[in-house]
Amino acid sequence: MKKIIHYIVITIITALPFSAQAQMGQAYEMMVNGVKVIVQPSGNEIVVVQTIIKGGVENYPANKAGIESLAFTALTECGTTKDDKNSFKNKLDKVSAQMYGSTNMDFGNFSMNCIKGDFETVWPLYTAALTTPAFDAKEFDRIKQDAITNIRANESNPDAAIDKMAKQTAFTGKNYAKDPGGTVETVTALTAAATKAYWQSIFTKSRLVIVIVADLDRKMIEEKVKDLLAKVPAGTPFKLSKASYTPTTNSFKSLQRENATNYVQGITSGPQPGSPDFNAFVLAMRIFSNKHFIEIRTKNGLSYAPGAWFSAGTTSYSNIYVTTTDPNKYIAVVRQLIDKIKQEGFAEDELKNEKTGYITNVFYRQETNEAQASSLASNEVIHGNWKRSNTISNDMKKVTVADINNAFKKYINNITWVYQGDPKKATPNLFTQKTTPKVPEEKKGF
Repeated sequence: MKKIIHYIVITIITALPFSAQAQMGQAYEMMVNGVKVIVQPSGNEIVVVQTIIKGGVENYPANKAGIESLAFTALTECGTTKDDKNSFKNKLDKVSAQMYGSTNMDFGNFSMNCIKGDFETVWPLYTAALTTPAFDAKEFDRIKQDAITNIRANESNPDAAIDKMAKQTAFTGKNYAKDPGGTVETVTALTAAATKAYWQSIFTKSRLVIVIVADLDRKMIEEKVKDLLAKVPAGTPFKLSKASYTPTTNSFKSLQRENATNYVQGITSGPQPGSPDFNAFVLAMRIFSNKHFIEIRTKNGLSYAPGAWFSAGTTSYSNIYVTTTDPNKYIAVVRQLIDKIKQEGFAEDELKNEKTGYITNVFYRQETNEAQASSLASNEVIHGNWKRSNTISNDMKKVTVADINNAFKKYINNITWVYQGDPKKATPNLFTQKTTPKVPEEKKGF
């Protein structure tokens, strides 16, 4: 079953809960040694620090895919020059602190989470992981093998396989065609020495943003961060590239695969972060997702878990997905649904209900310091405006029906379709023709 992704991708536009904001102090930013530091007082005893490295898949060529993911994992799994892996983890375990790294399409994140009273113990471990990671060859080979095992598991997962095929087809030759996790071939070729050199090349002040959600004294934060950054090179100026995906025609690519059913995914356009259409399109896609579910599953019984979601990043794009035994009927039904929405538009009550659900979901998802830090970081990197994390609820309230109708018409047009399953079940022309196909008549038995 496909994961419900359209909620996840909205992480970058979420806001802090009103109830939490009422207990916290005012968020602020400061520049420390040329690096922006964003601080949100938390109103609790938890300290979360996230060091963000901008770039994501833009940072490495396709034949090095997976190197950044391994580098972030190695920061805690390969020890430091002072502590081997076991010593490092034992020190964290003694105070029940957490530390981990991850990367995605647009940026990487190295995070620490501890109790305020343990901050002085955990902070030196955090800075050591960032500035003096060991990249021990034996431990590196272990995490590399784990990464390869995960890649192979994803290859056998039909949901992961169709999503990867969709992105590689839509973004051929572009950064978004890369998988941050890499392939078996690219990860196998990586060495501890090469990955360490890569880490040193991207861990520069020019790529950093530091986010702190905690009740810590401002002067102390400035001193701690200054000490950390004293060990970090300036690096060359860096700015994330932004691109648009706007297919000029419908297309269809098929791959025979022995699945239990047939998998279909389409990718089309979406507004760039910071554009006037962005908030309206977020709501439009959420309403469309609900309509798509009702039309495909409830009314036509074509799929157990159809999906539609907006992937918002430096290249924003929209996704439509289904698993079905009747792909030809599906494409007719979904394209007729899109036509109907464009002709009739969304209703006022649909927008009202979606705003309520969206804002409630925002509040629910921002109850932890970790989530708040992630929201601030994502808004800063993707939108260039961390303050959006605290204003998005009010911003969404301003969106009108005309806004969402115009946004849907503007961005949901030509679609890049990919298909995995029985090729005899899908007629390519039905996916690529300009006119909307008719729904096939039901075959009657004799």
